[in-house]
Amino acid sequence: MAQFTKNNRIDPYKNFKFRVHWEGSTTPVAGISKISALKRMTEVVSHREGNDISTARKSPGSTKYEPITLERGVTFDRDFETWANLVYSTQGDGAVSLKNFRRNIIILLLNLSGQPVRGYKIYRCWVSEYQALPEVDANAQAVAIESIKLEHEGFERDEDIKELEEP
Repeated sequence: MAQFTKNNRIDPYKNFKFRVHWEGSTTPVAGISKISALKRMTEVVSHREGNDISTARKSPGSTKYEPITLERGVTFDRDFETWANLVYSTQGDGAVSLKNFRRNIIILLLNLSGQPVRGYKIYRCWVSEYQALPEVDANAQAVAIESIKLEHEGFERDEDIKELEEP
C-alpha cells in the first residue's frame, strides 16, 4: 500500500526539519533545535460487576497531555524569558499578570525541501519551567542551551496541510 499519494517515495519523513510558530505570527521562533514528543495518555478505568468471575472490564477515563519542551541555543533573543516571566517575576506581587500568559503554538514538520508535511496546533500553552542557562563547563565544547517546558490543554493535527508535489 502506498504511504504517499502524490510522490513516488517510500521513505518516511525525517525528524530534523521543523518550525515552531507562536500564535498569530508568520515568522518562525528563532533557533529551536529540539522539541520533545507530542504525547497524550488516556487513563484506563477498570470495573467489575459483582457476578463476574474475575474479568475486569476496561473503559477510557480522563486524558492527560504531556508537557512539551522547546530547546534552543542561547542568543540575544528574549522570547523564552519574556514568556516565562509572565507567570513569575522578581519585581513583586504586582509584576505578575496572568492576562496573556497562555498562547497557542503550531509545530510544523518539513520535508527535505522545506515544505510543511504535517502540522499540529497546540492549545493554551504556558511556561511551567524555564532554563536560562545549562550547566557550564570550561573543559567542554558544547552549545549553551536554554529551554522552556510548556503545559498545554491538548493538540490536534492541522488538516489544512496536504501532501504536496516534491520538487
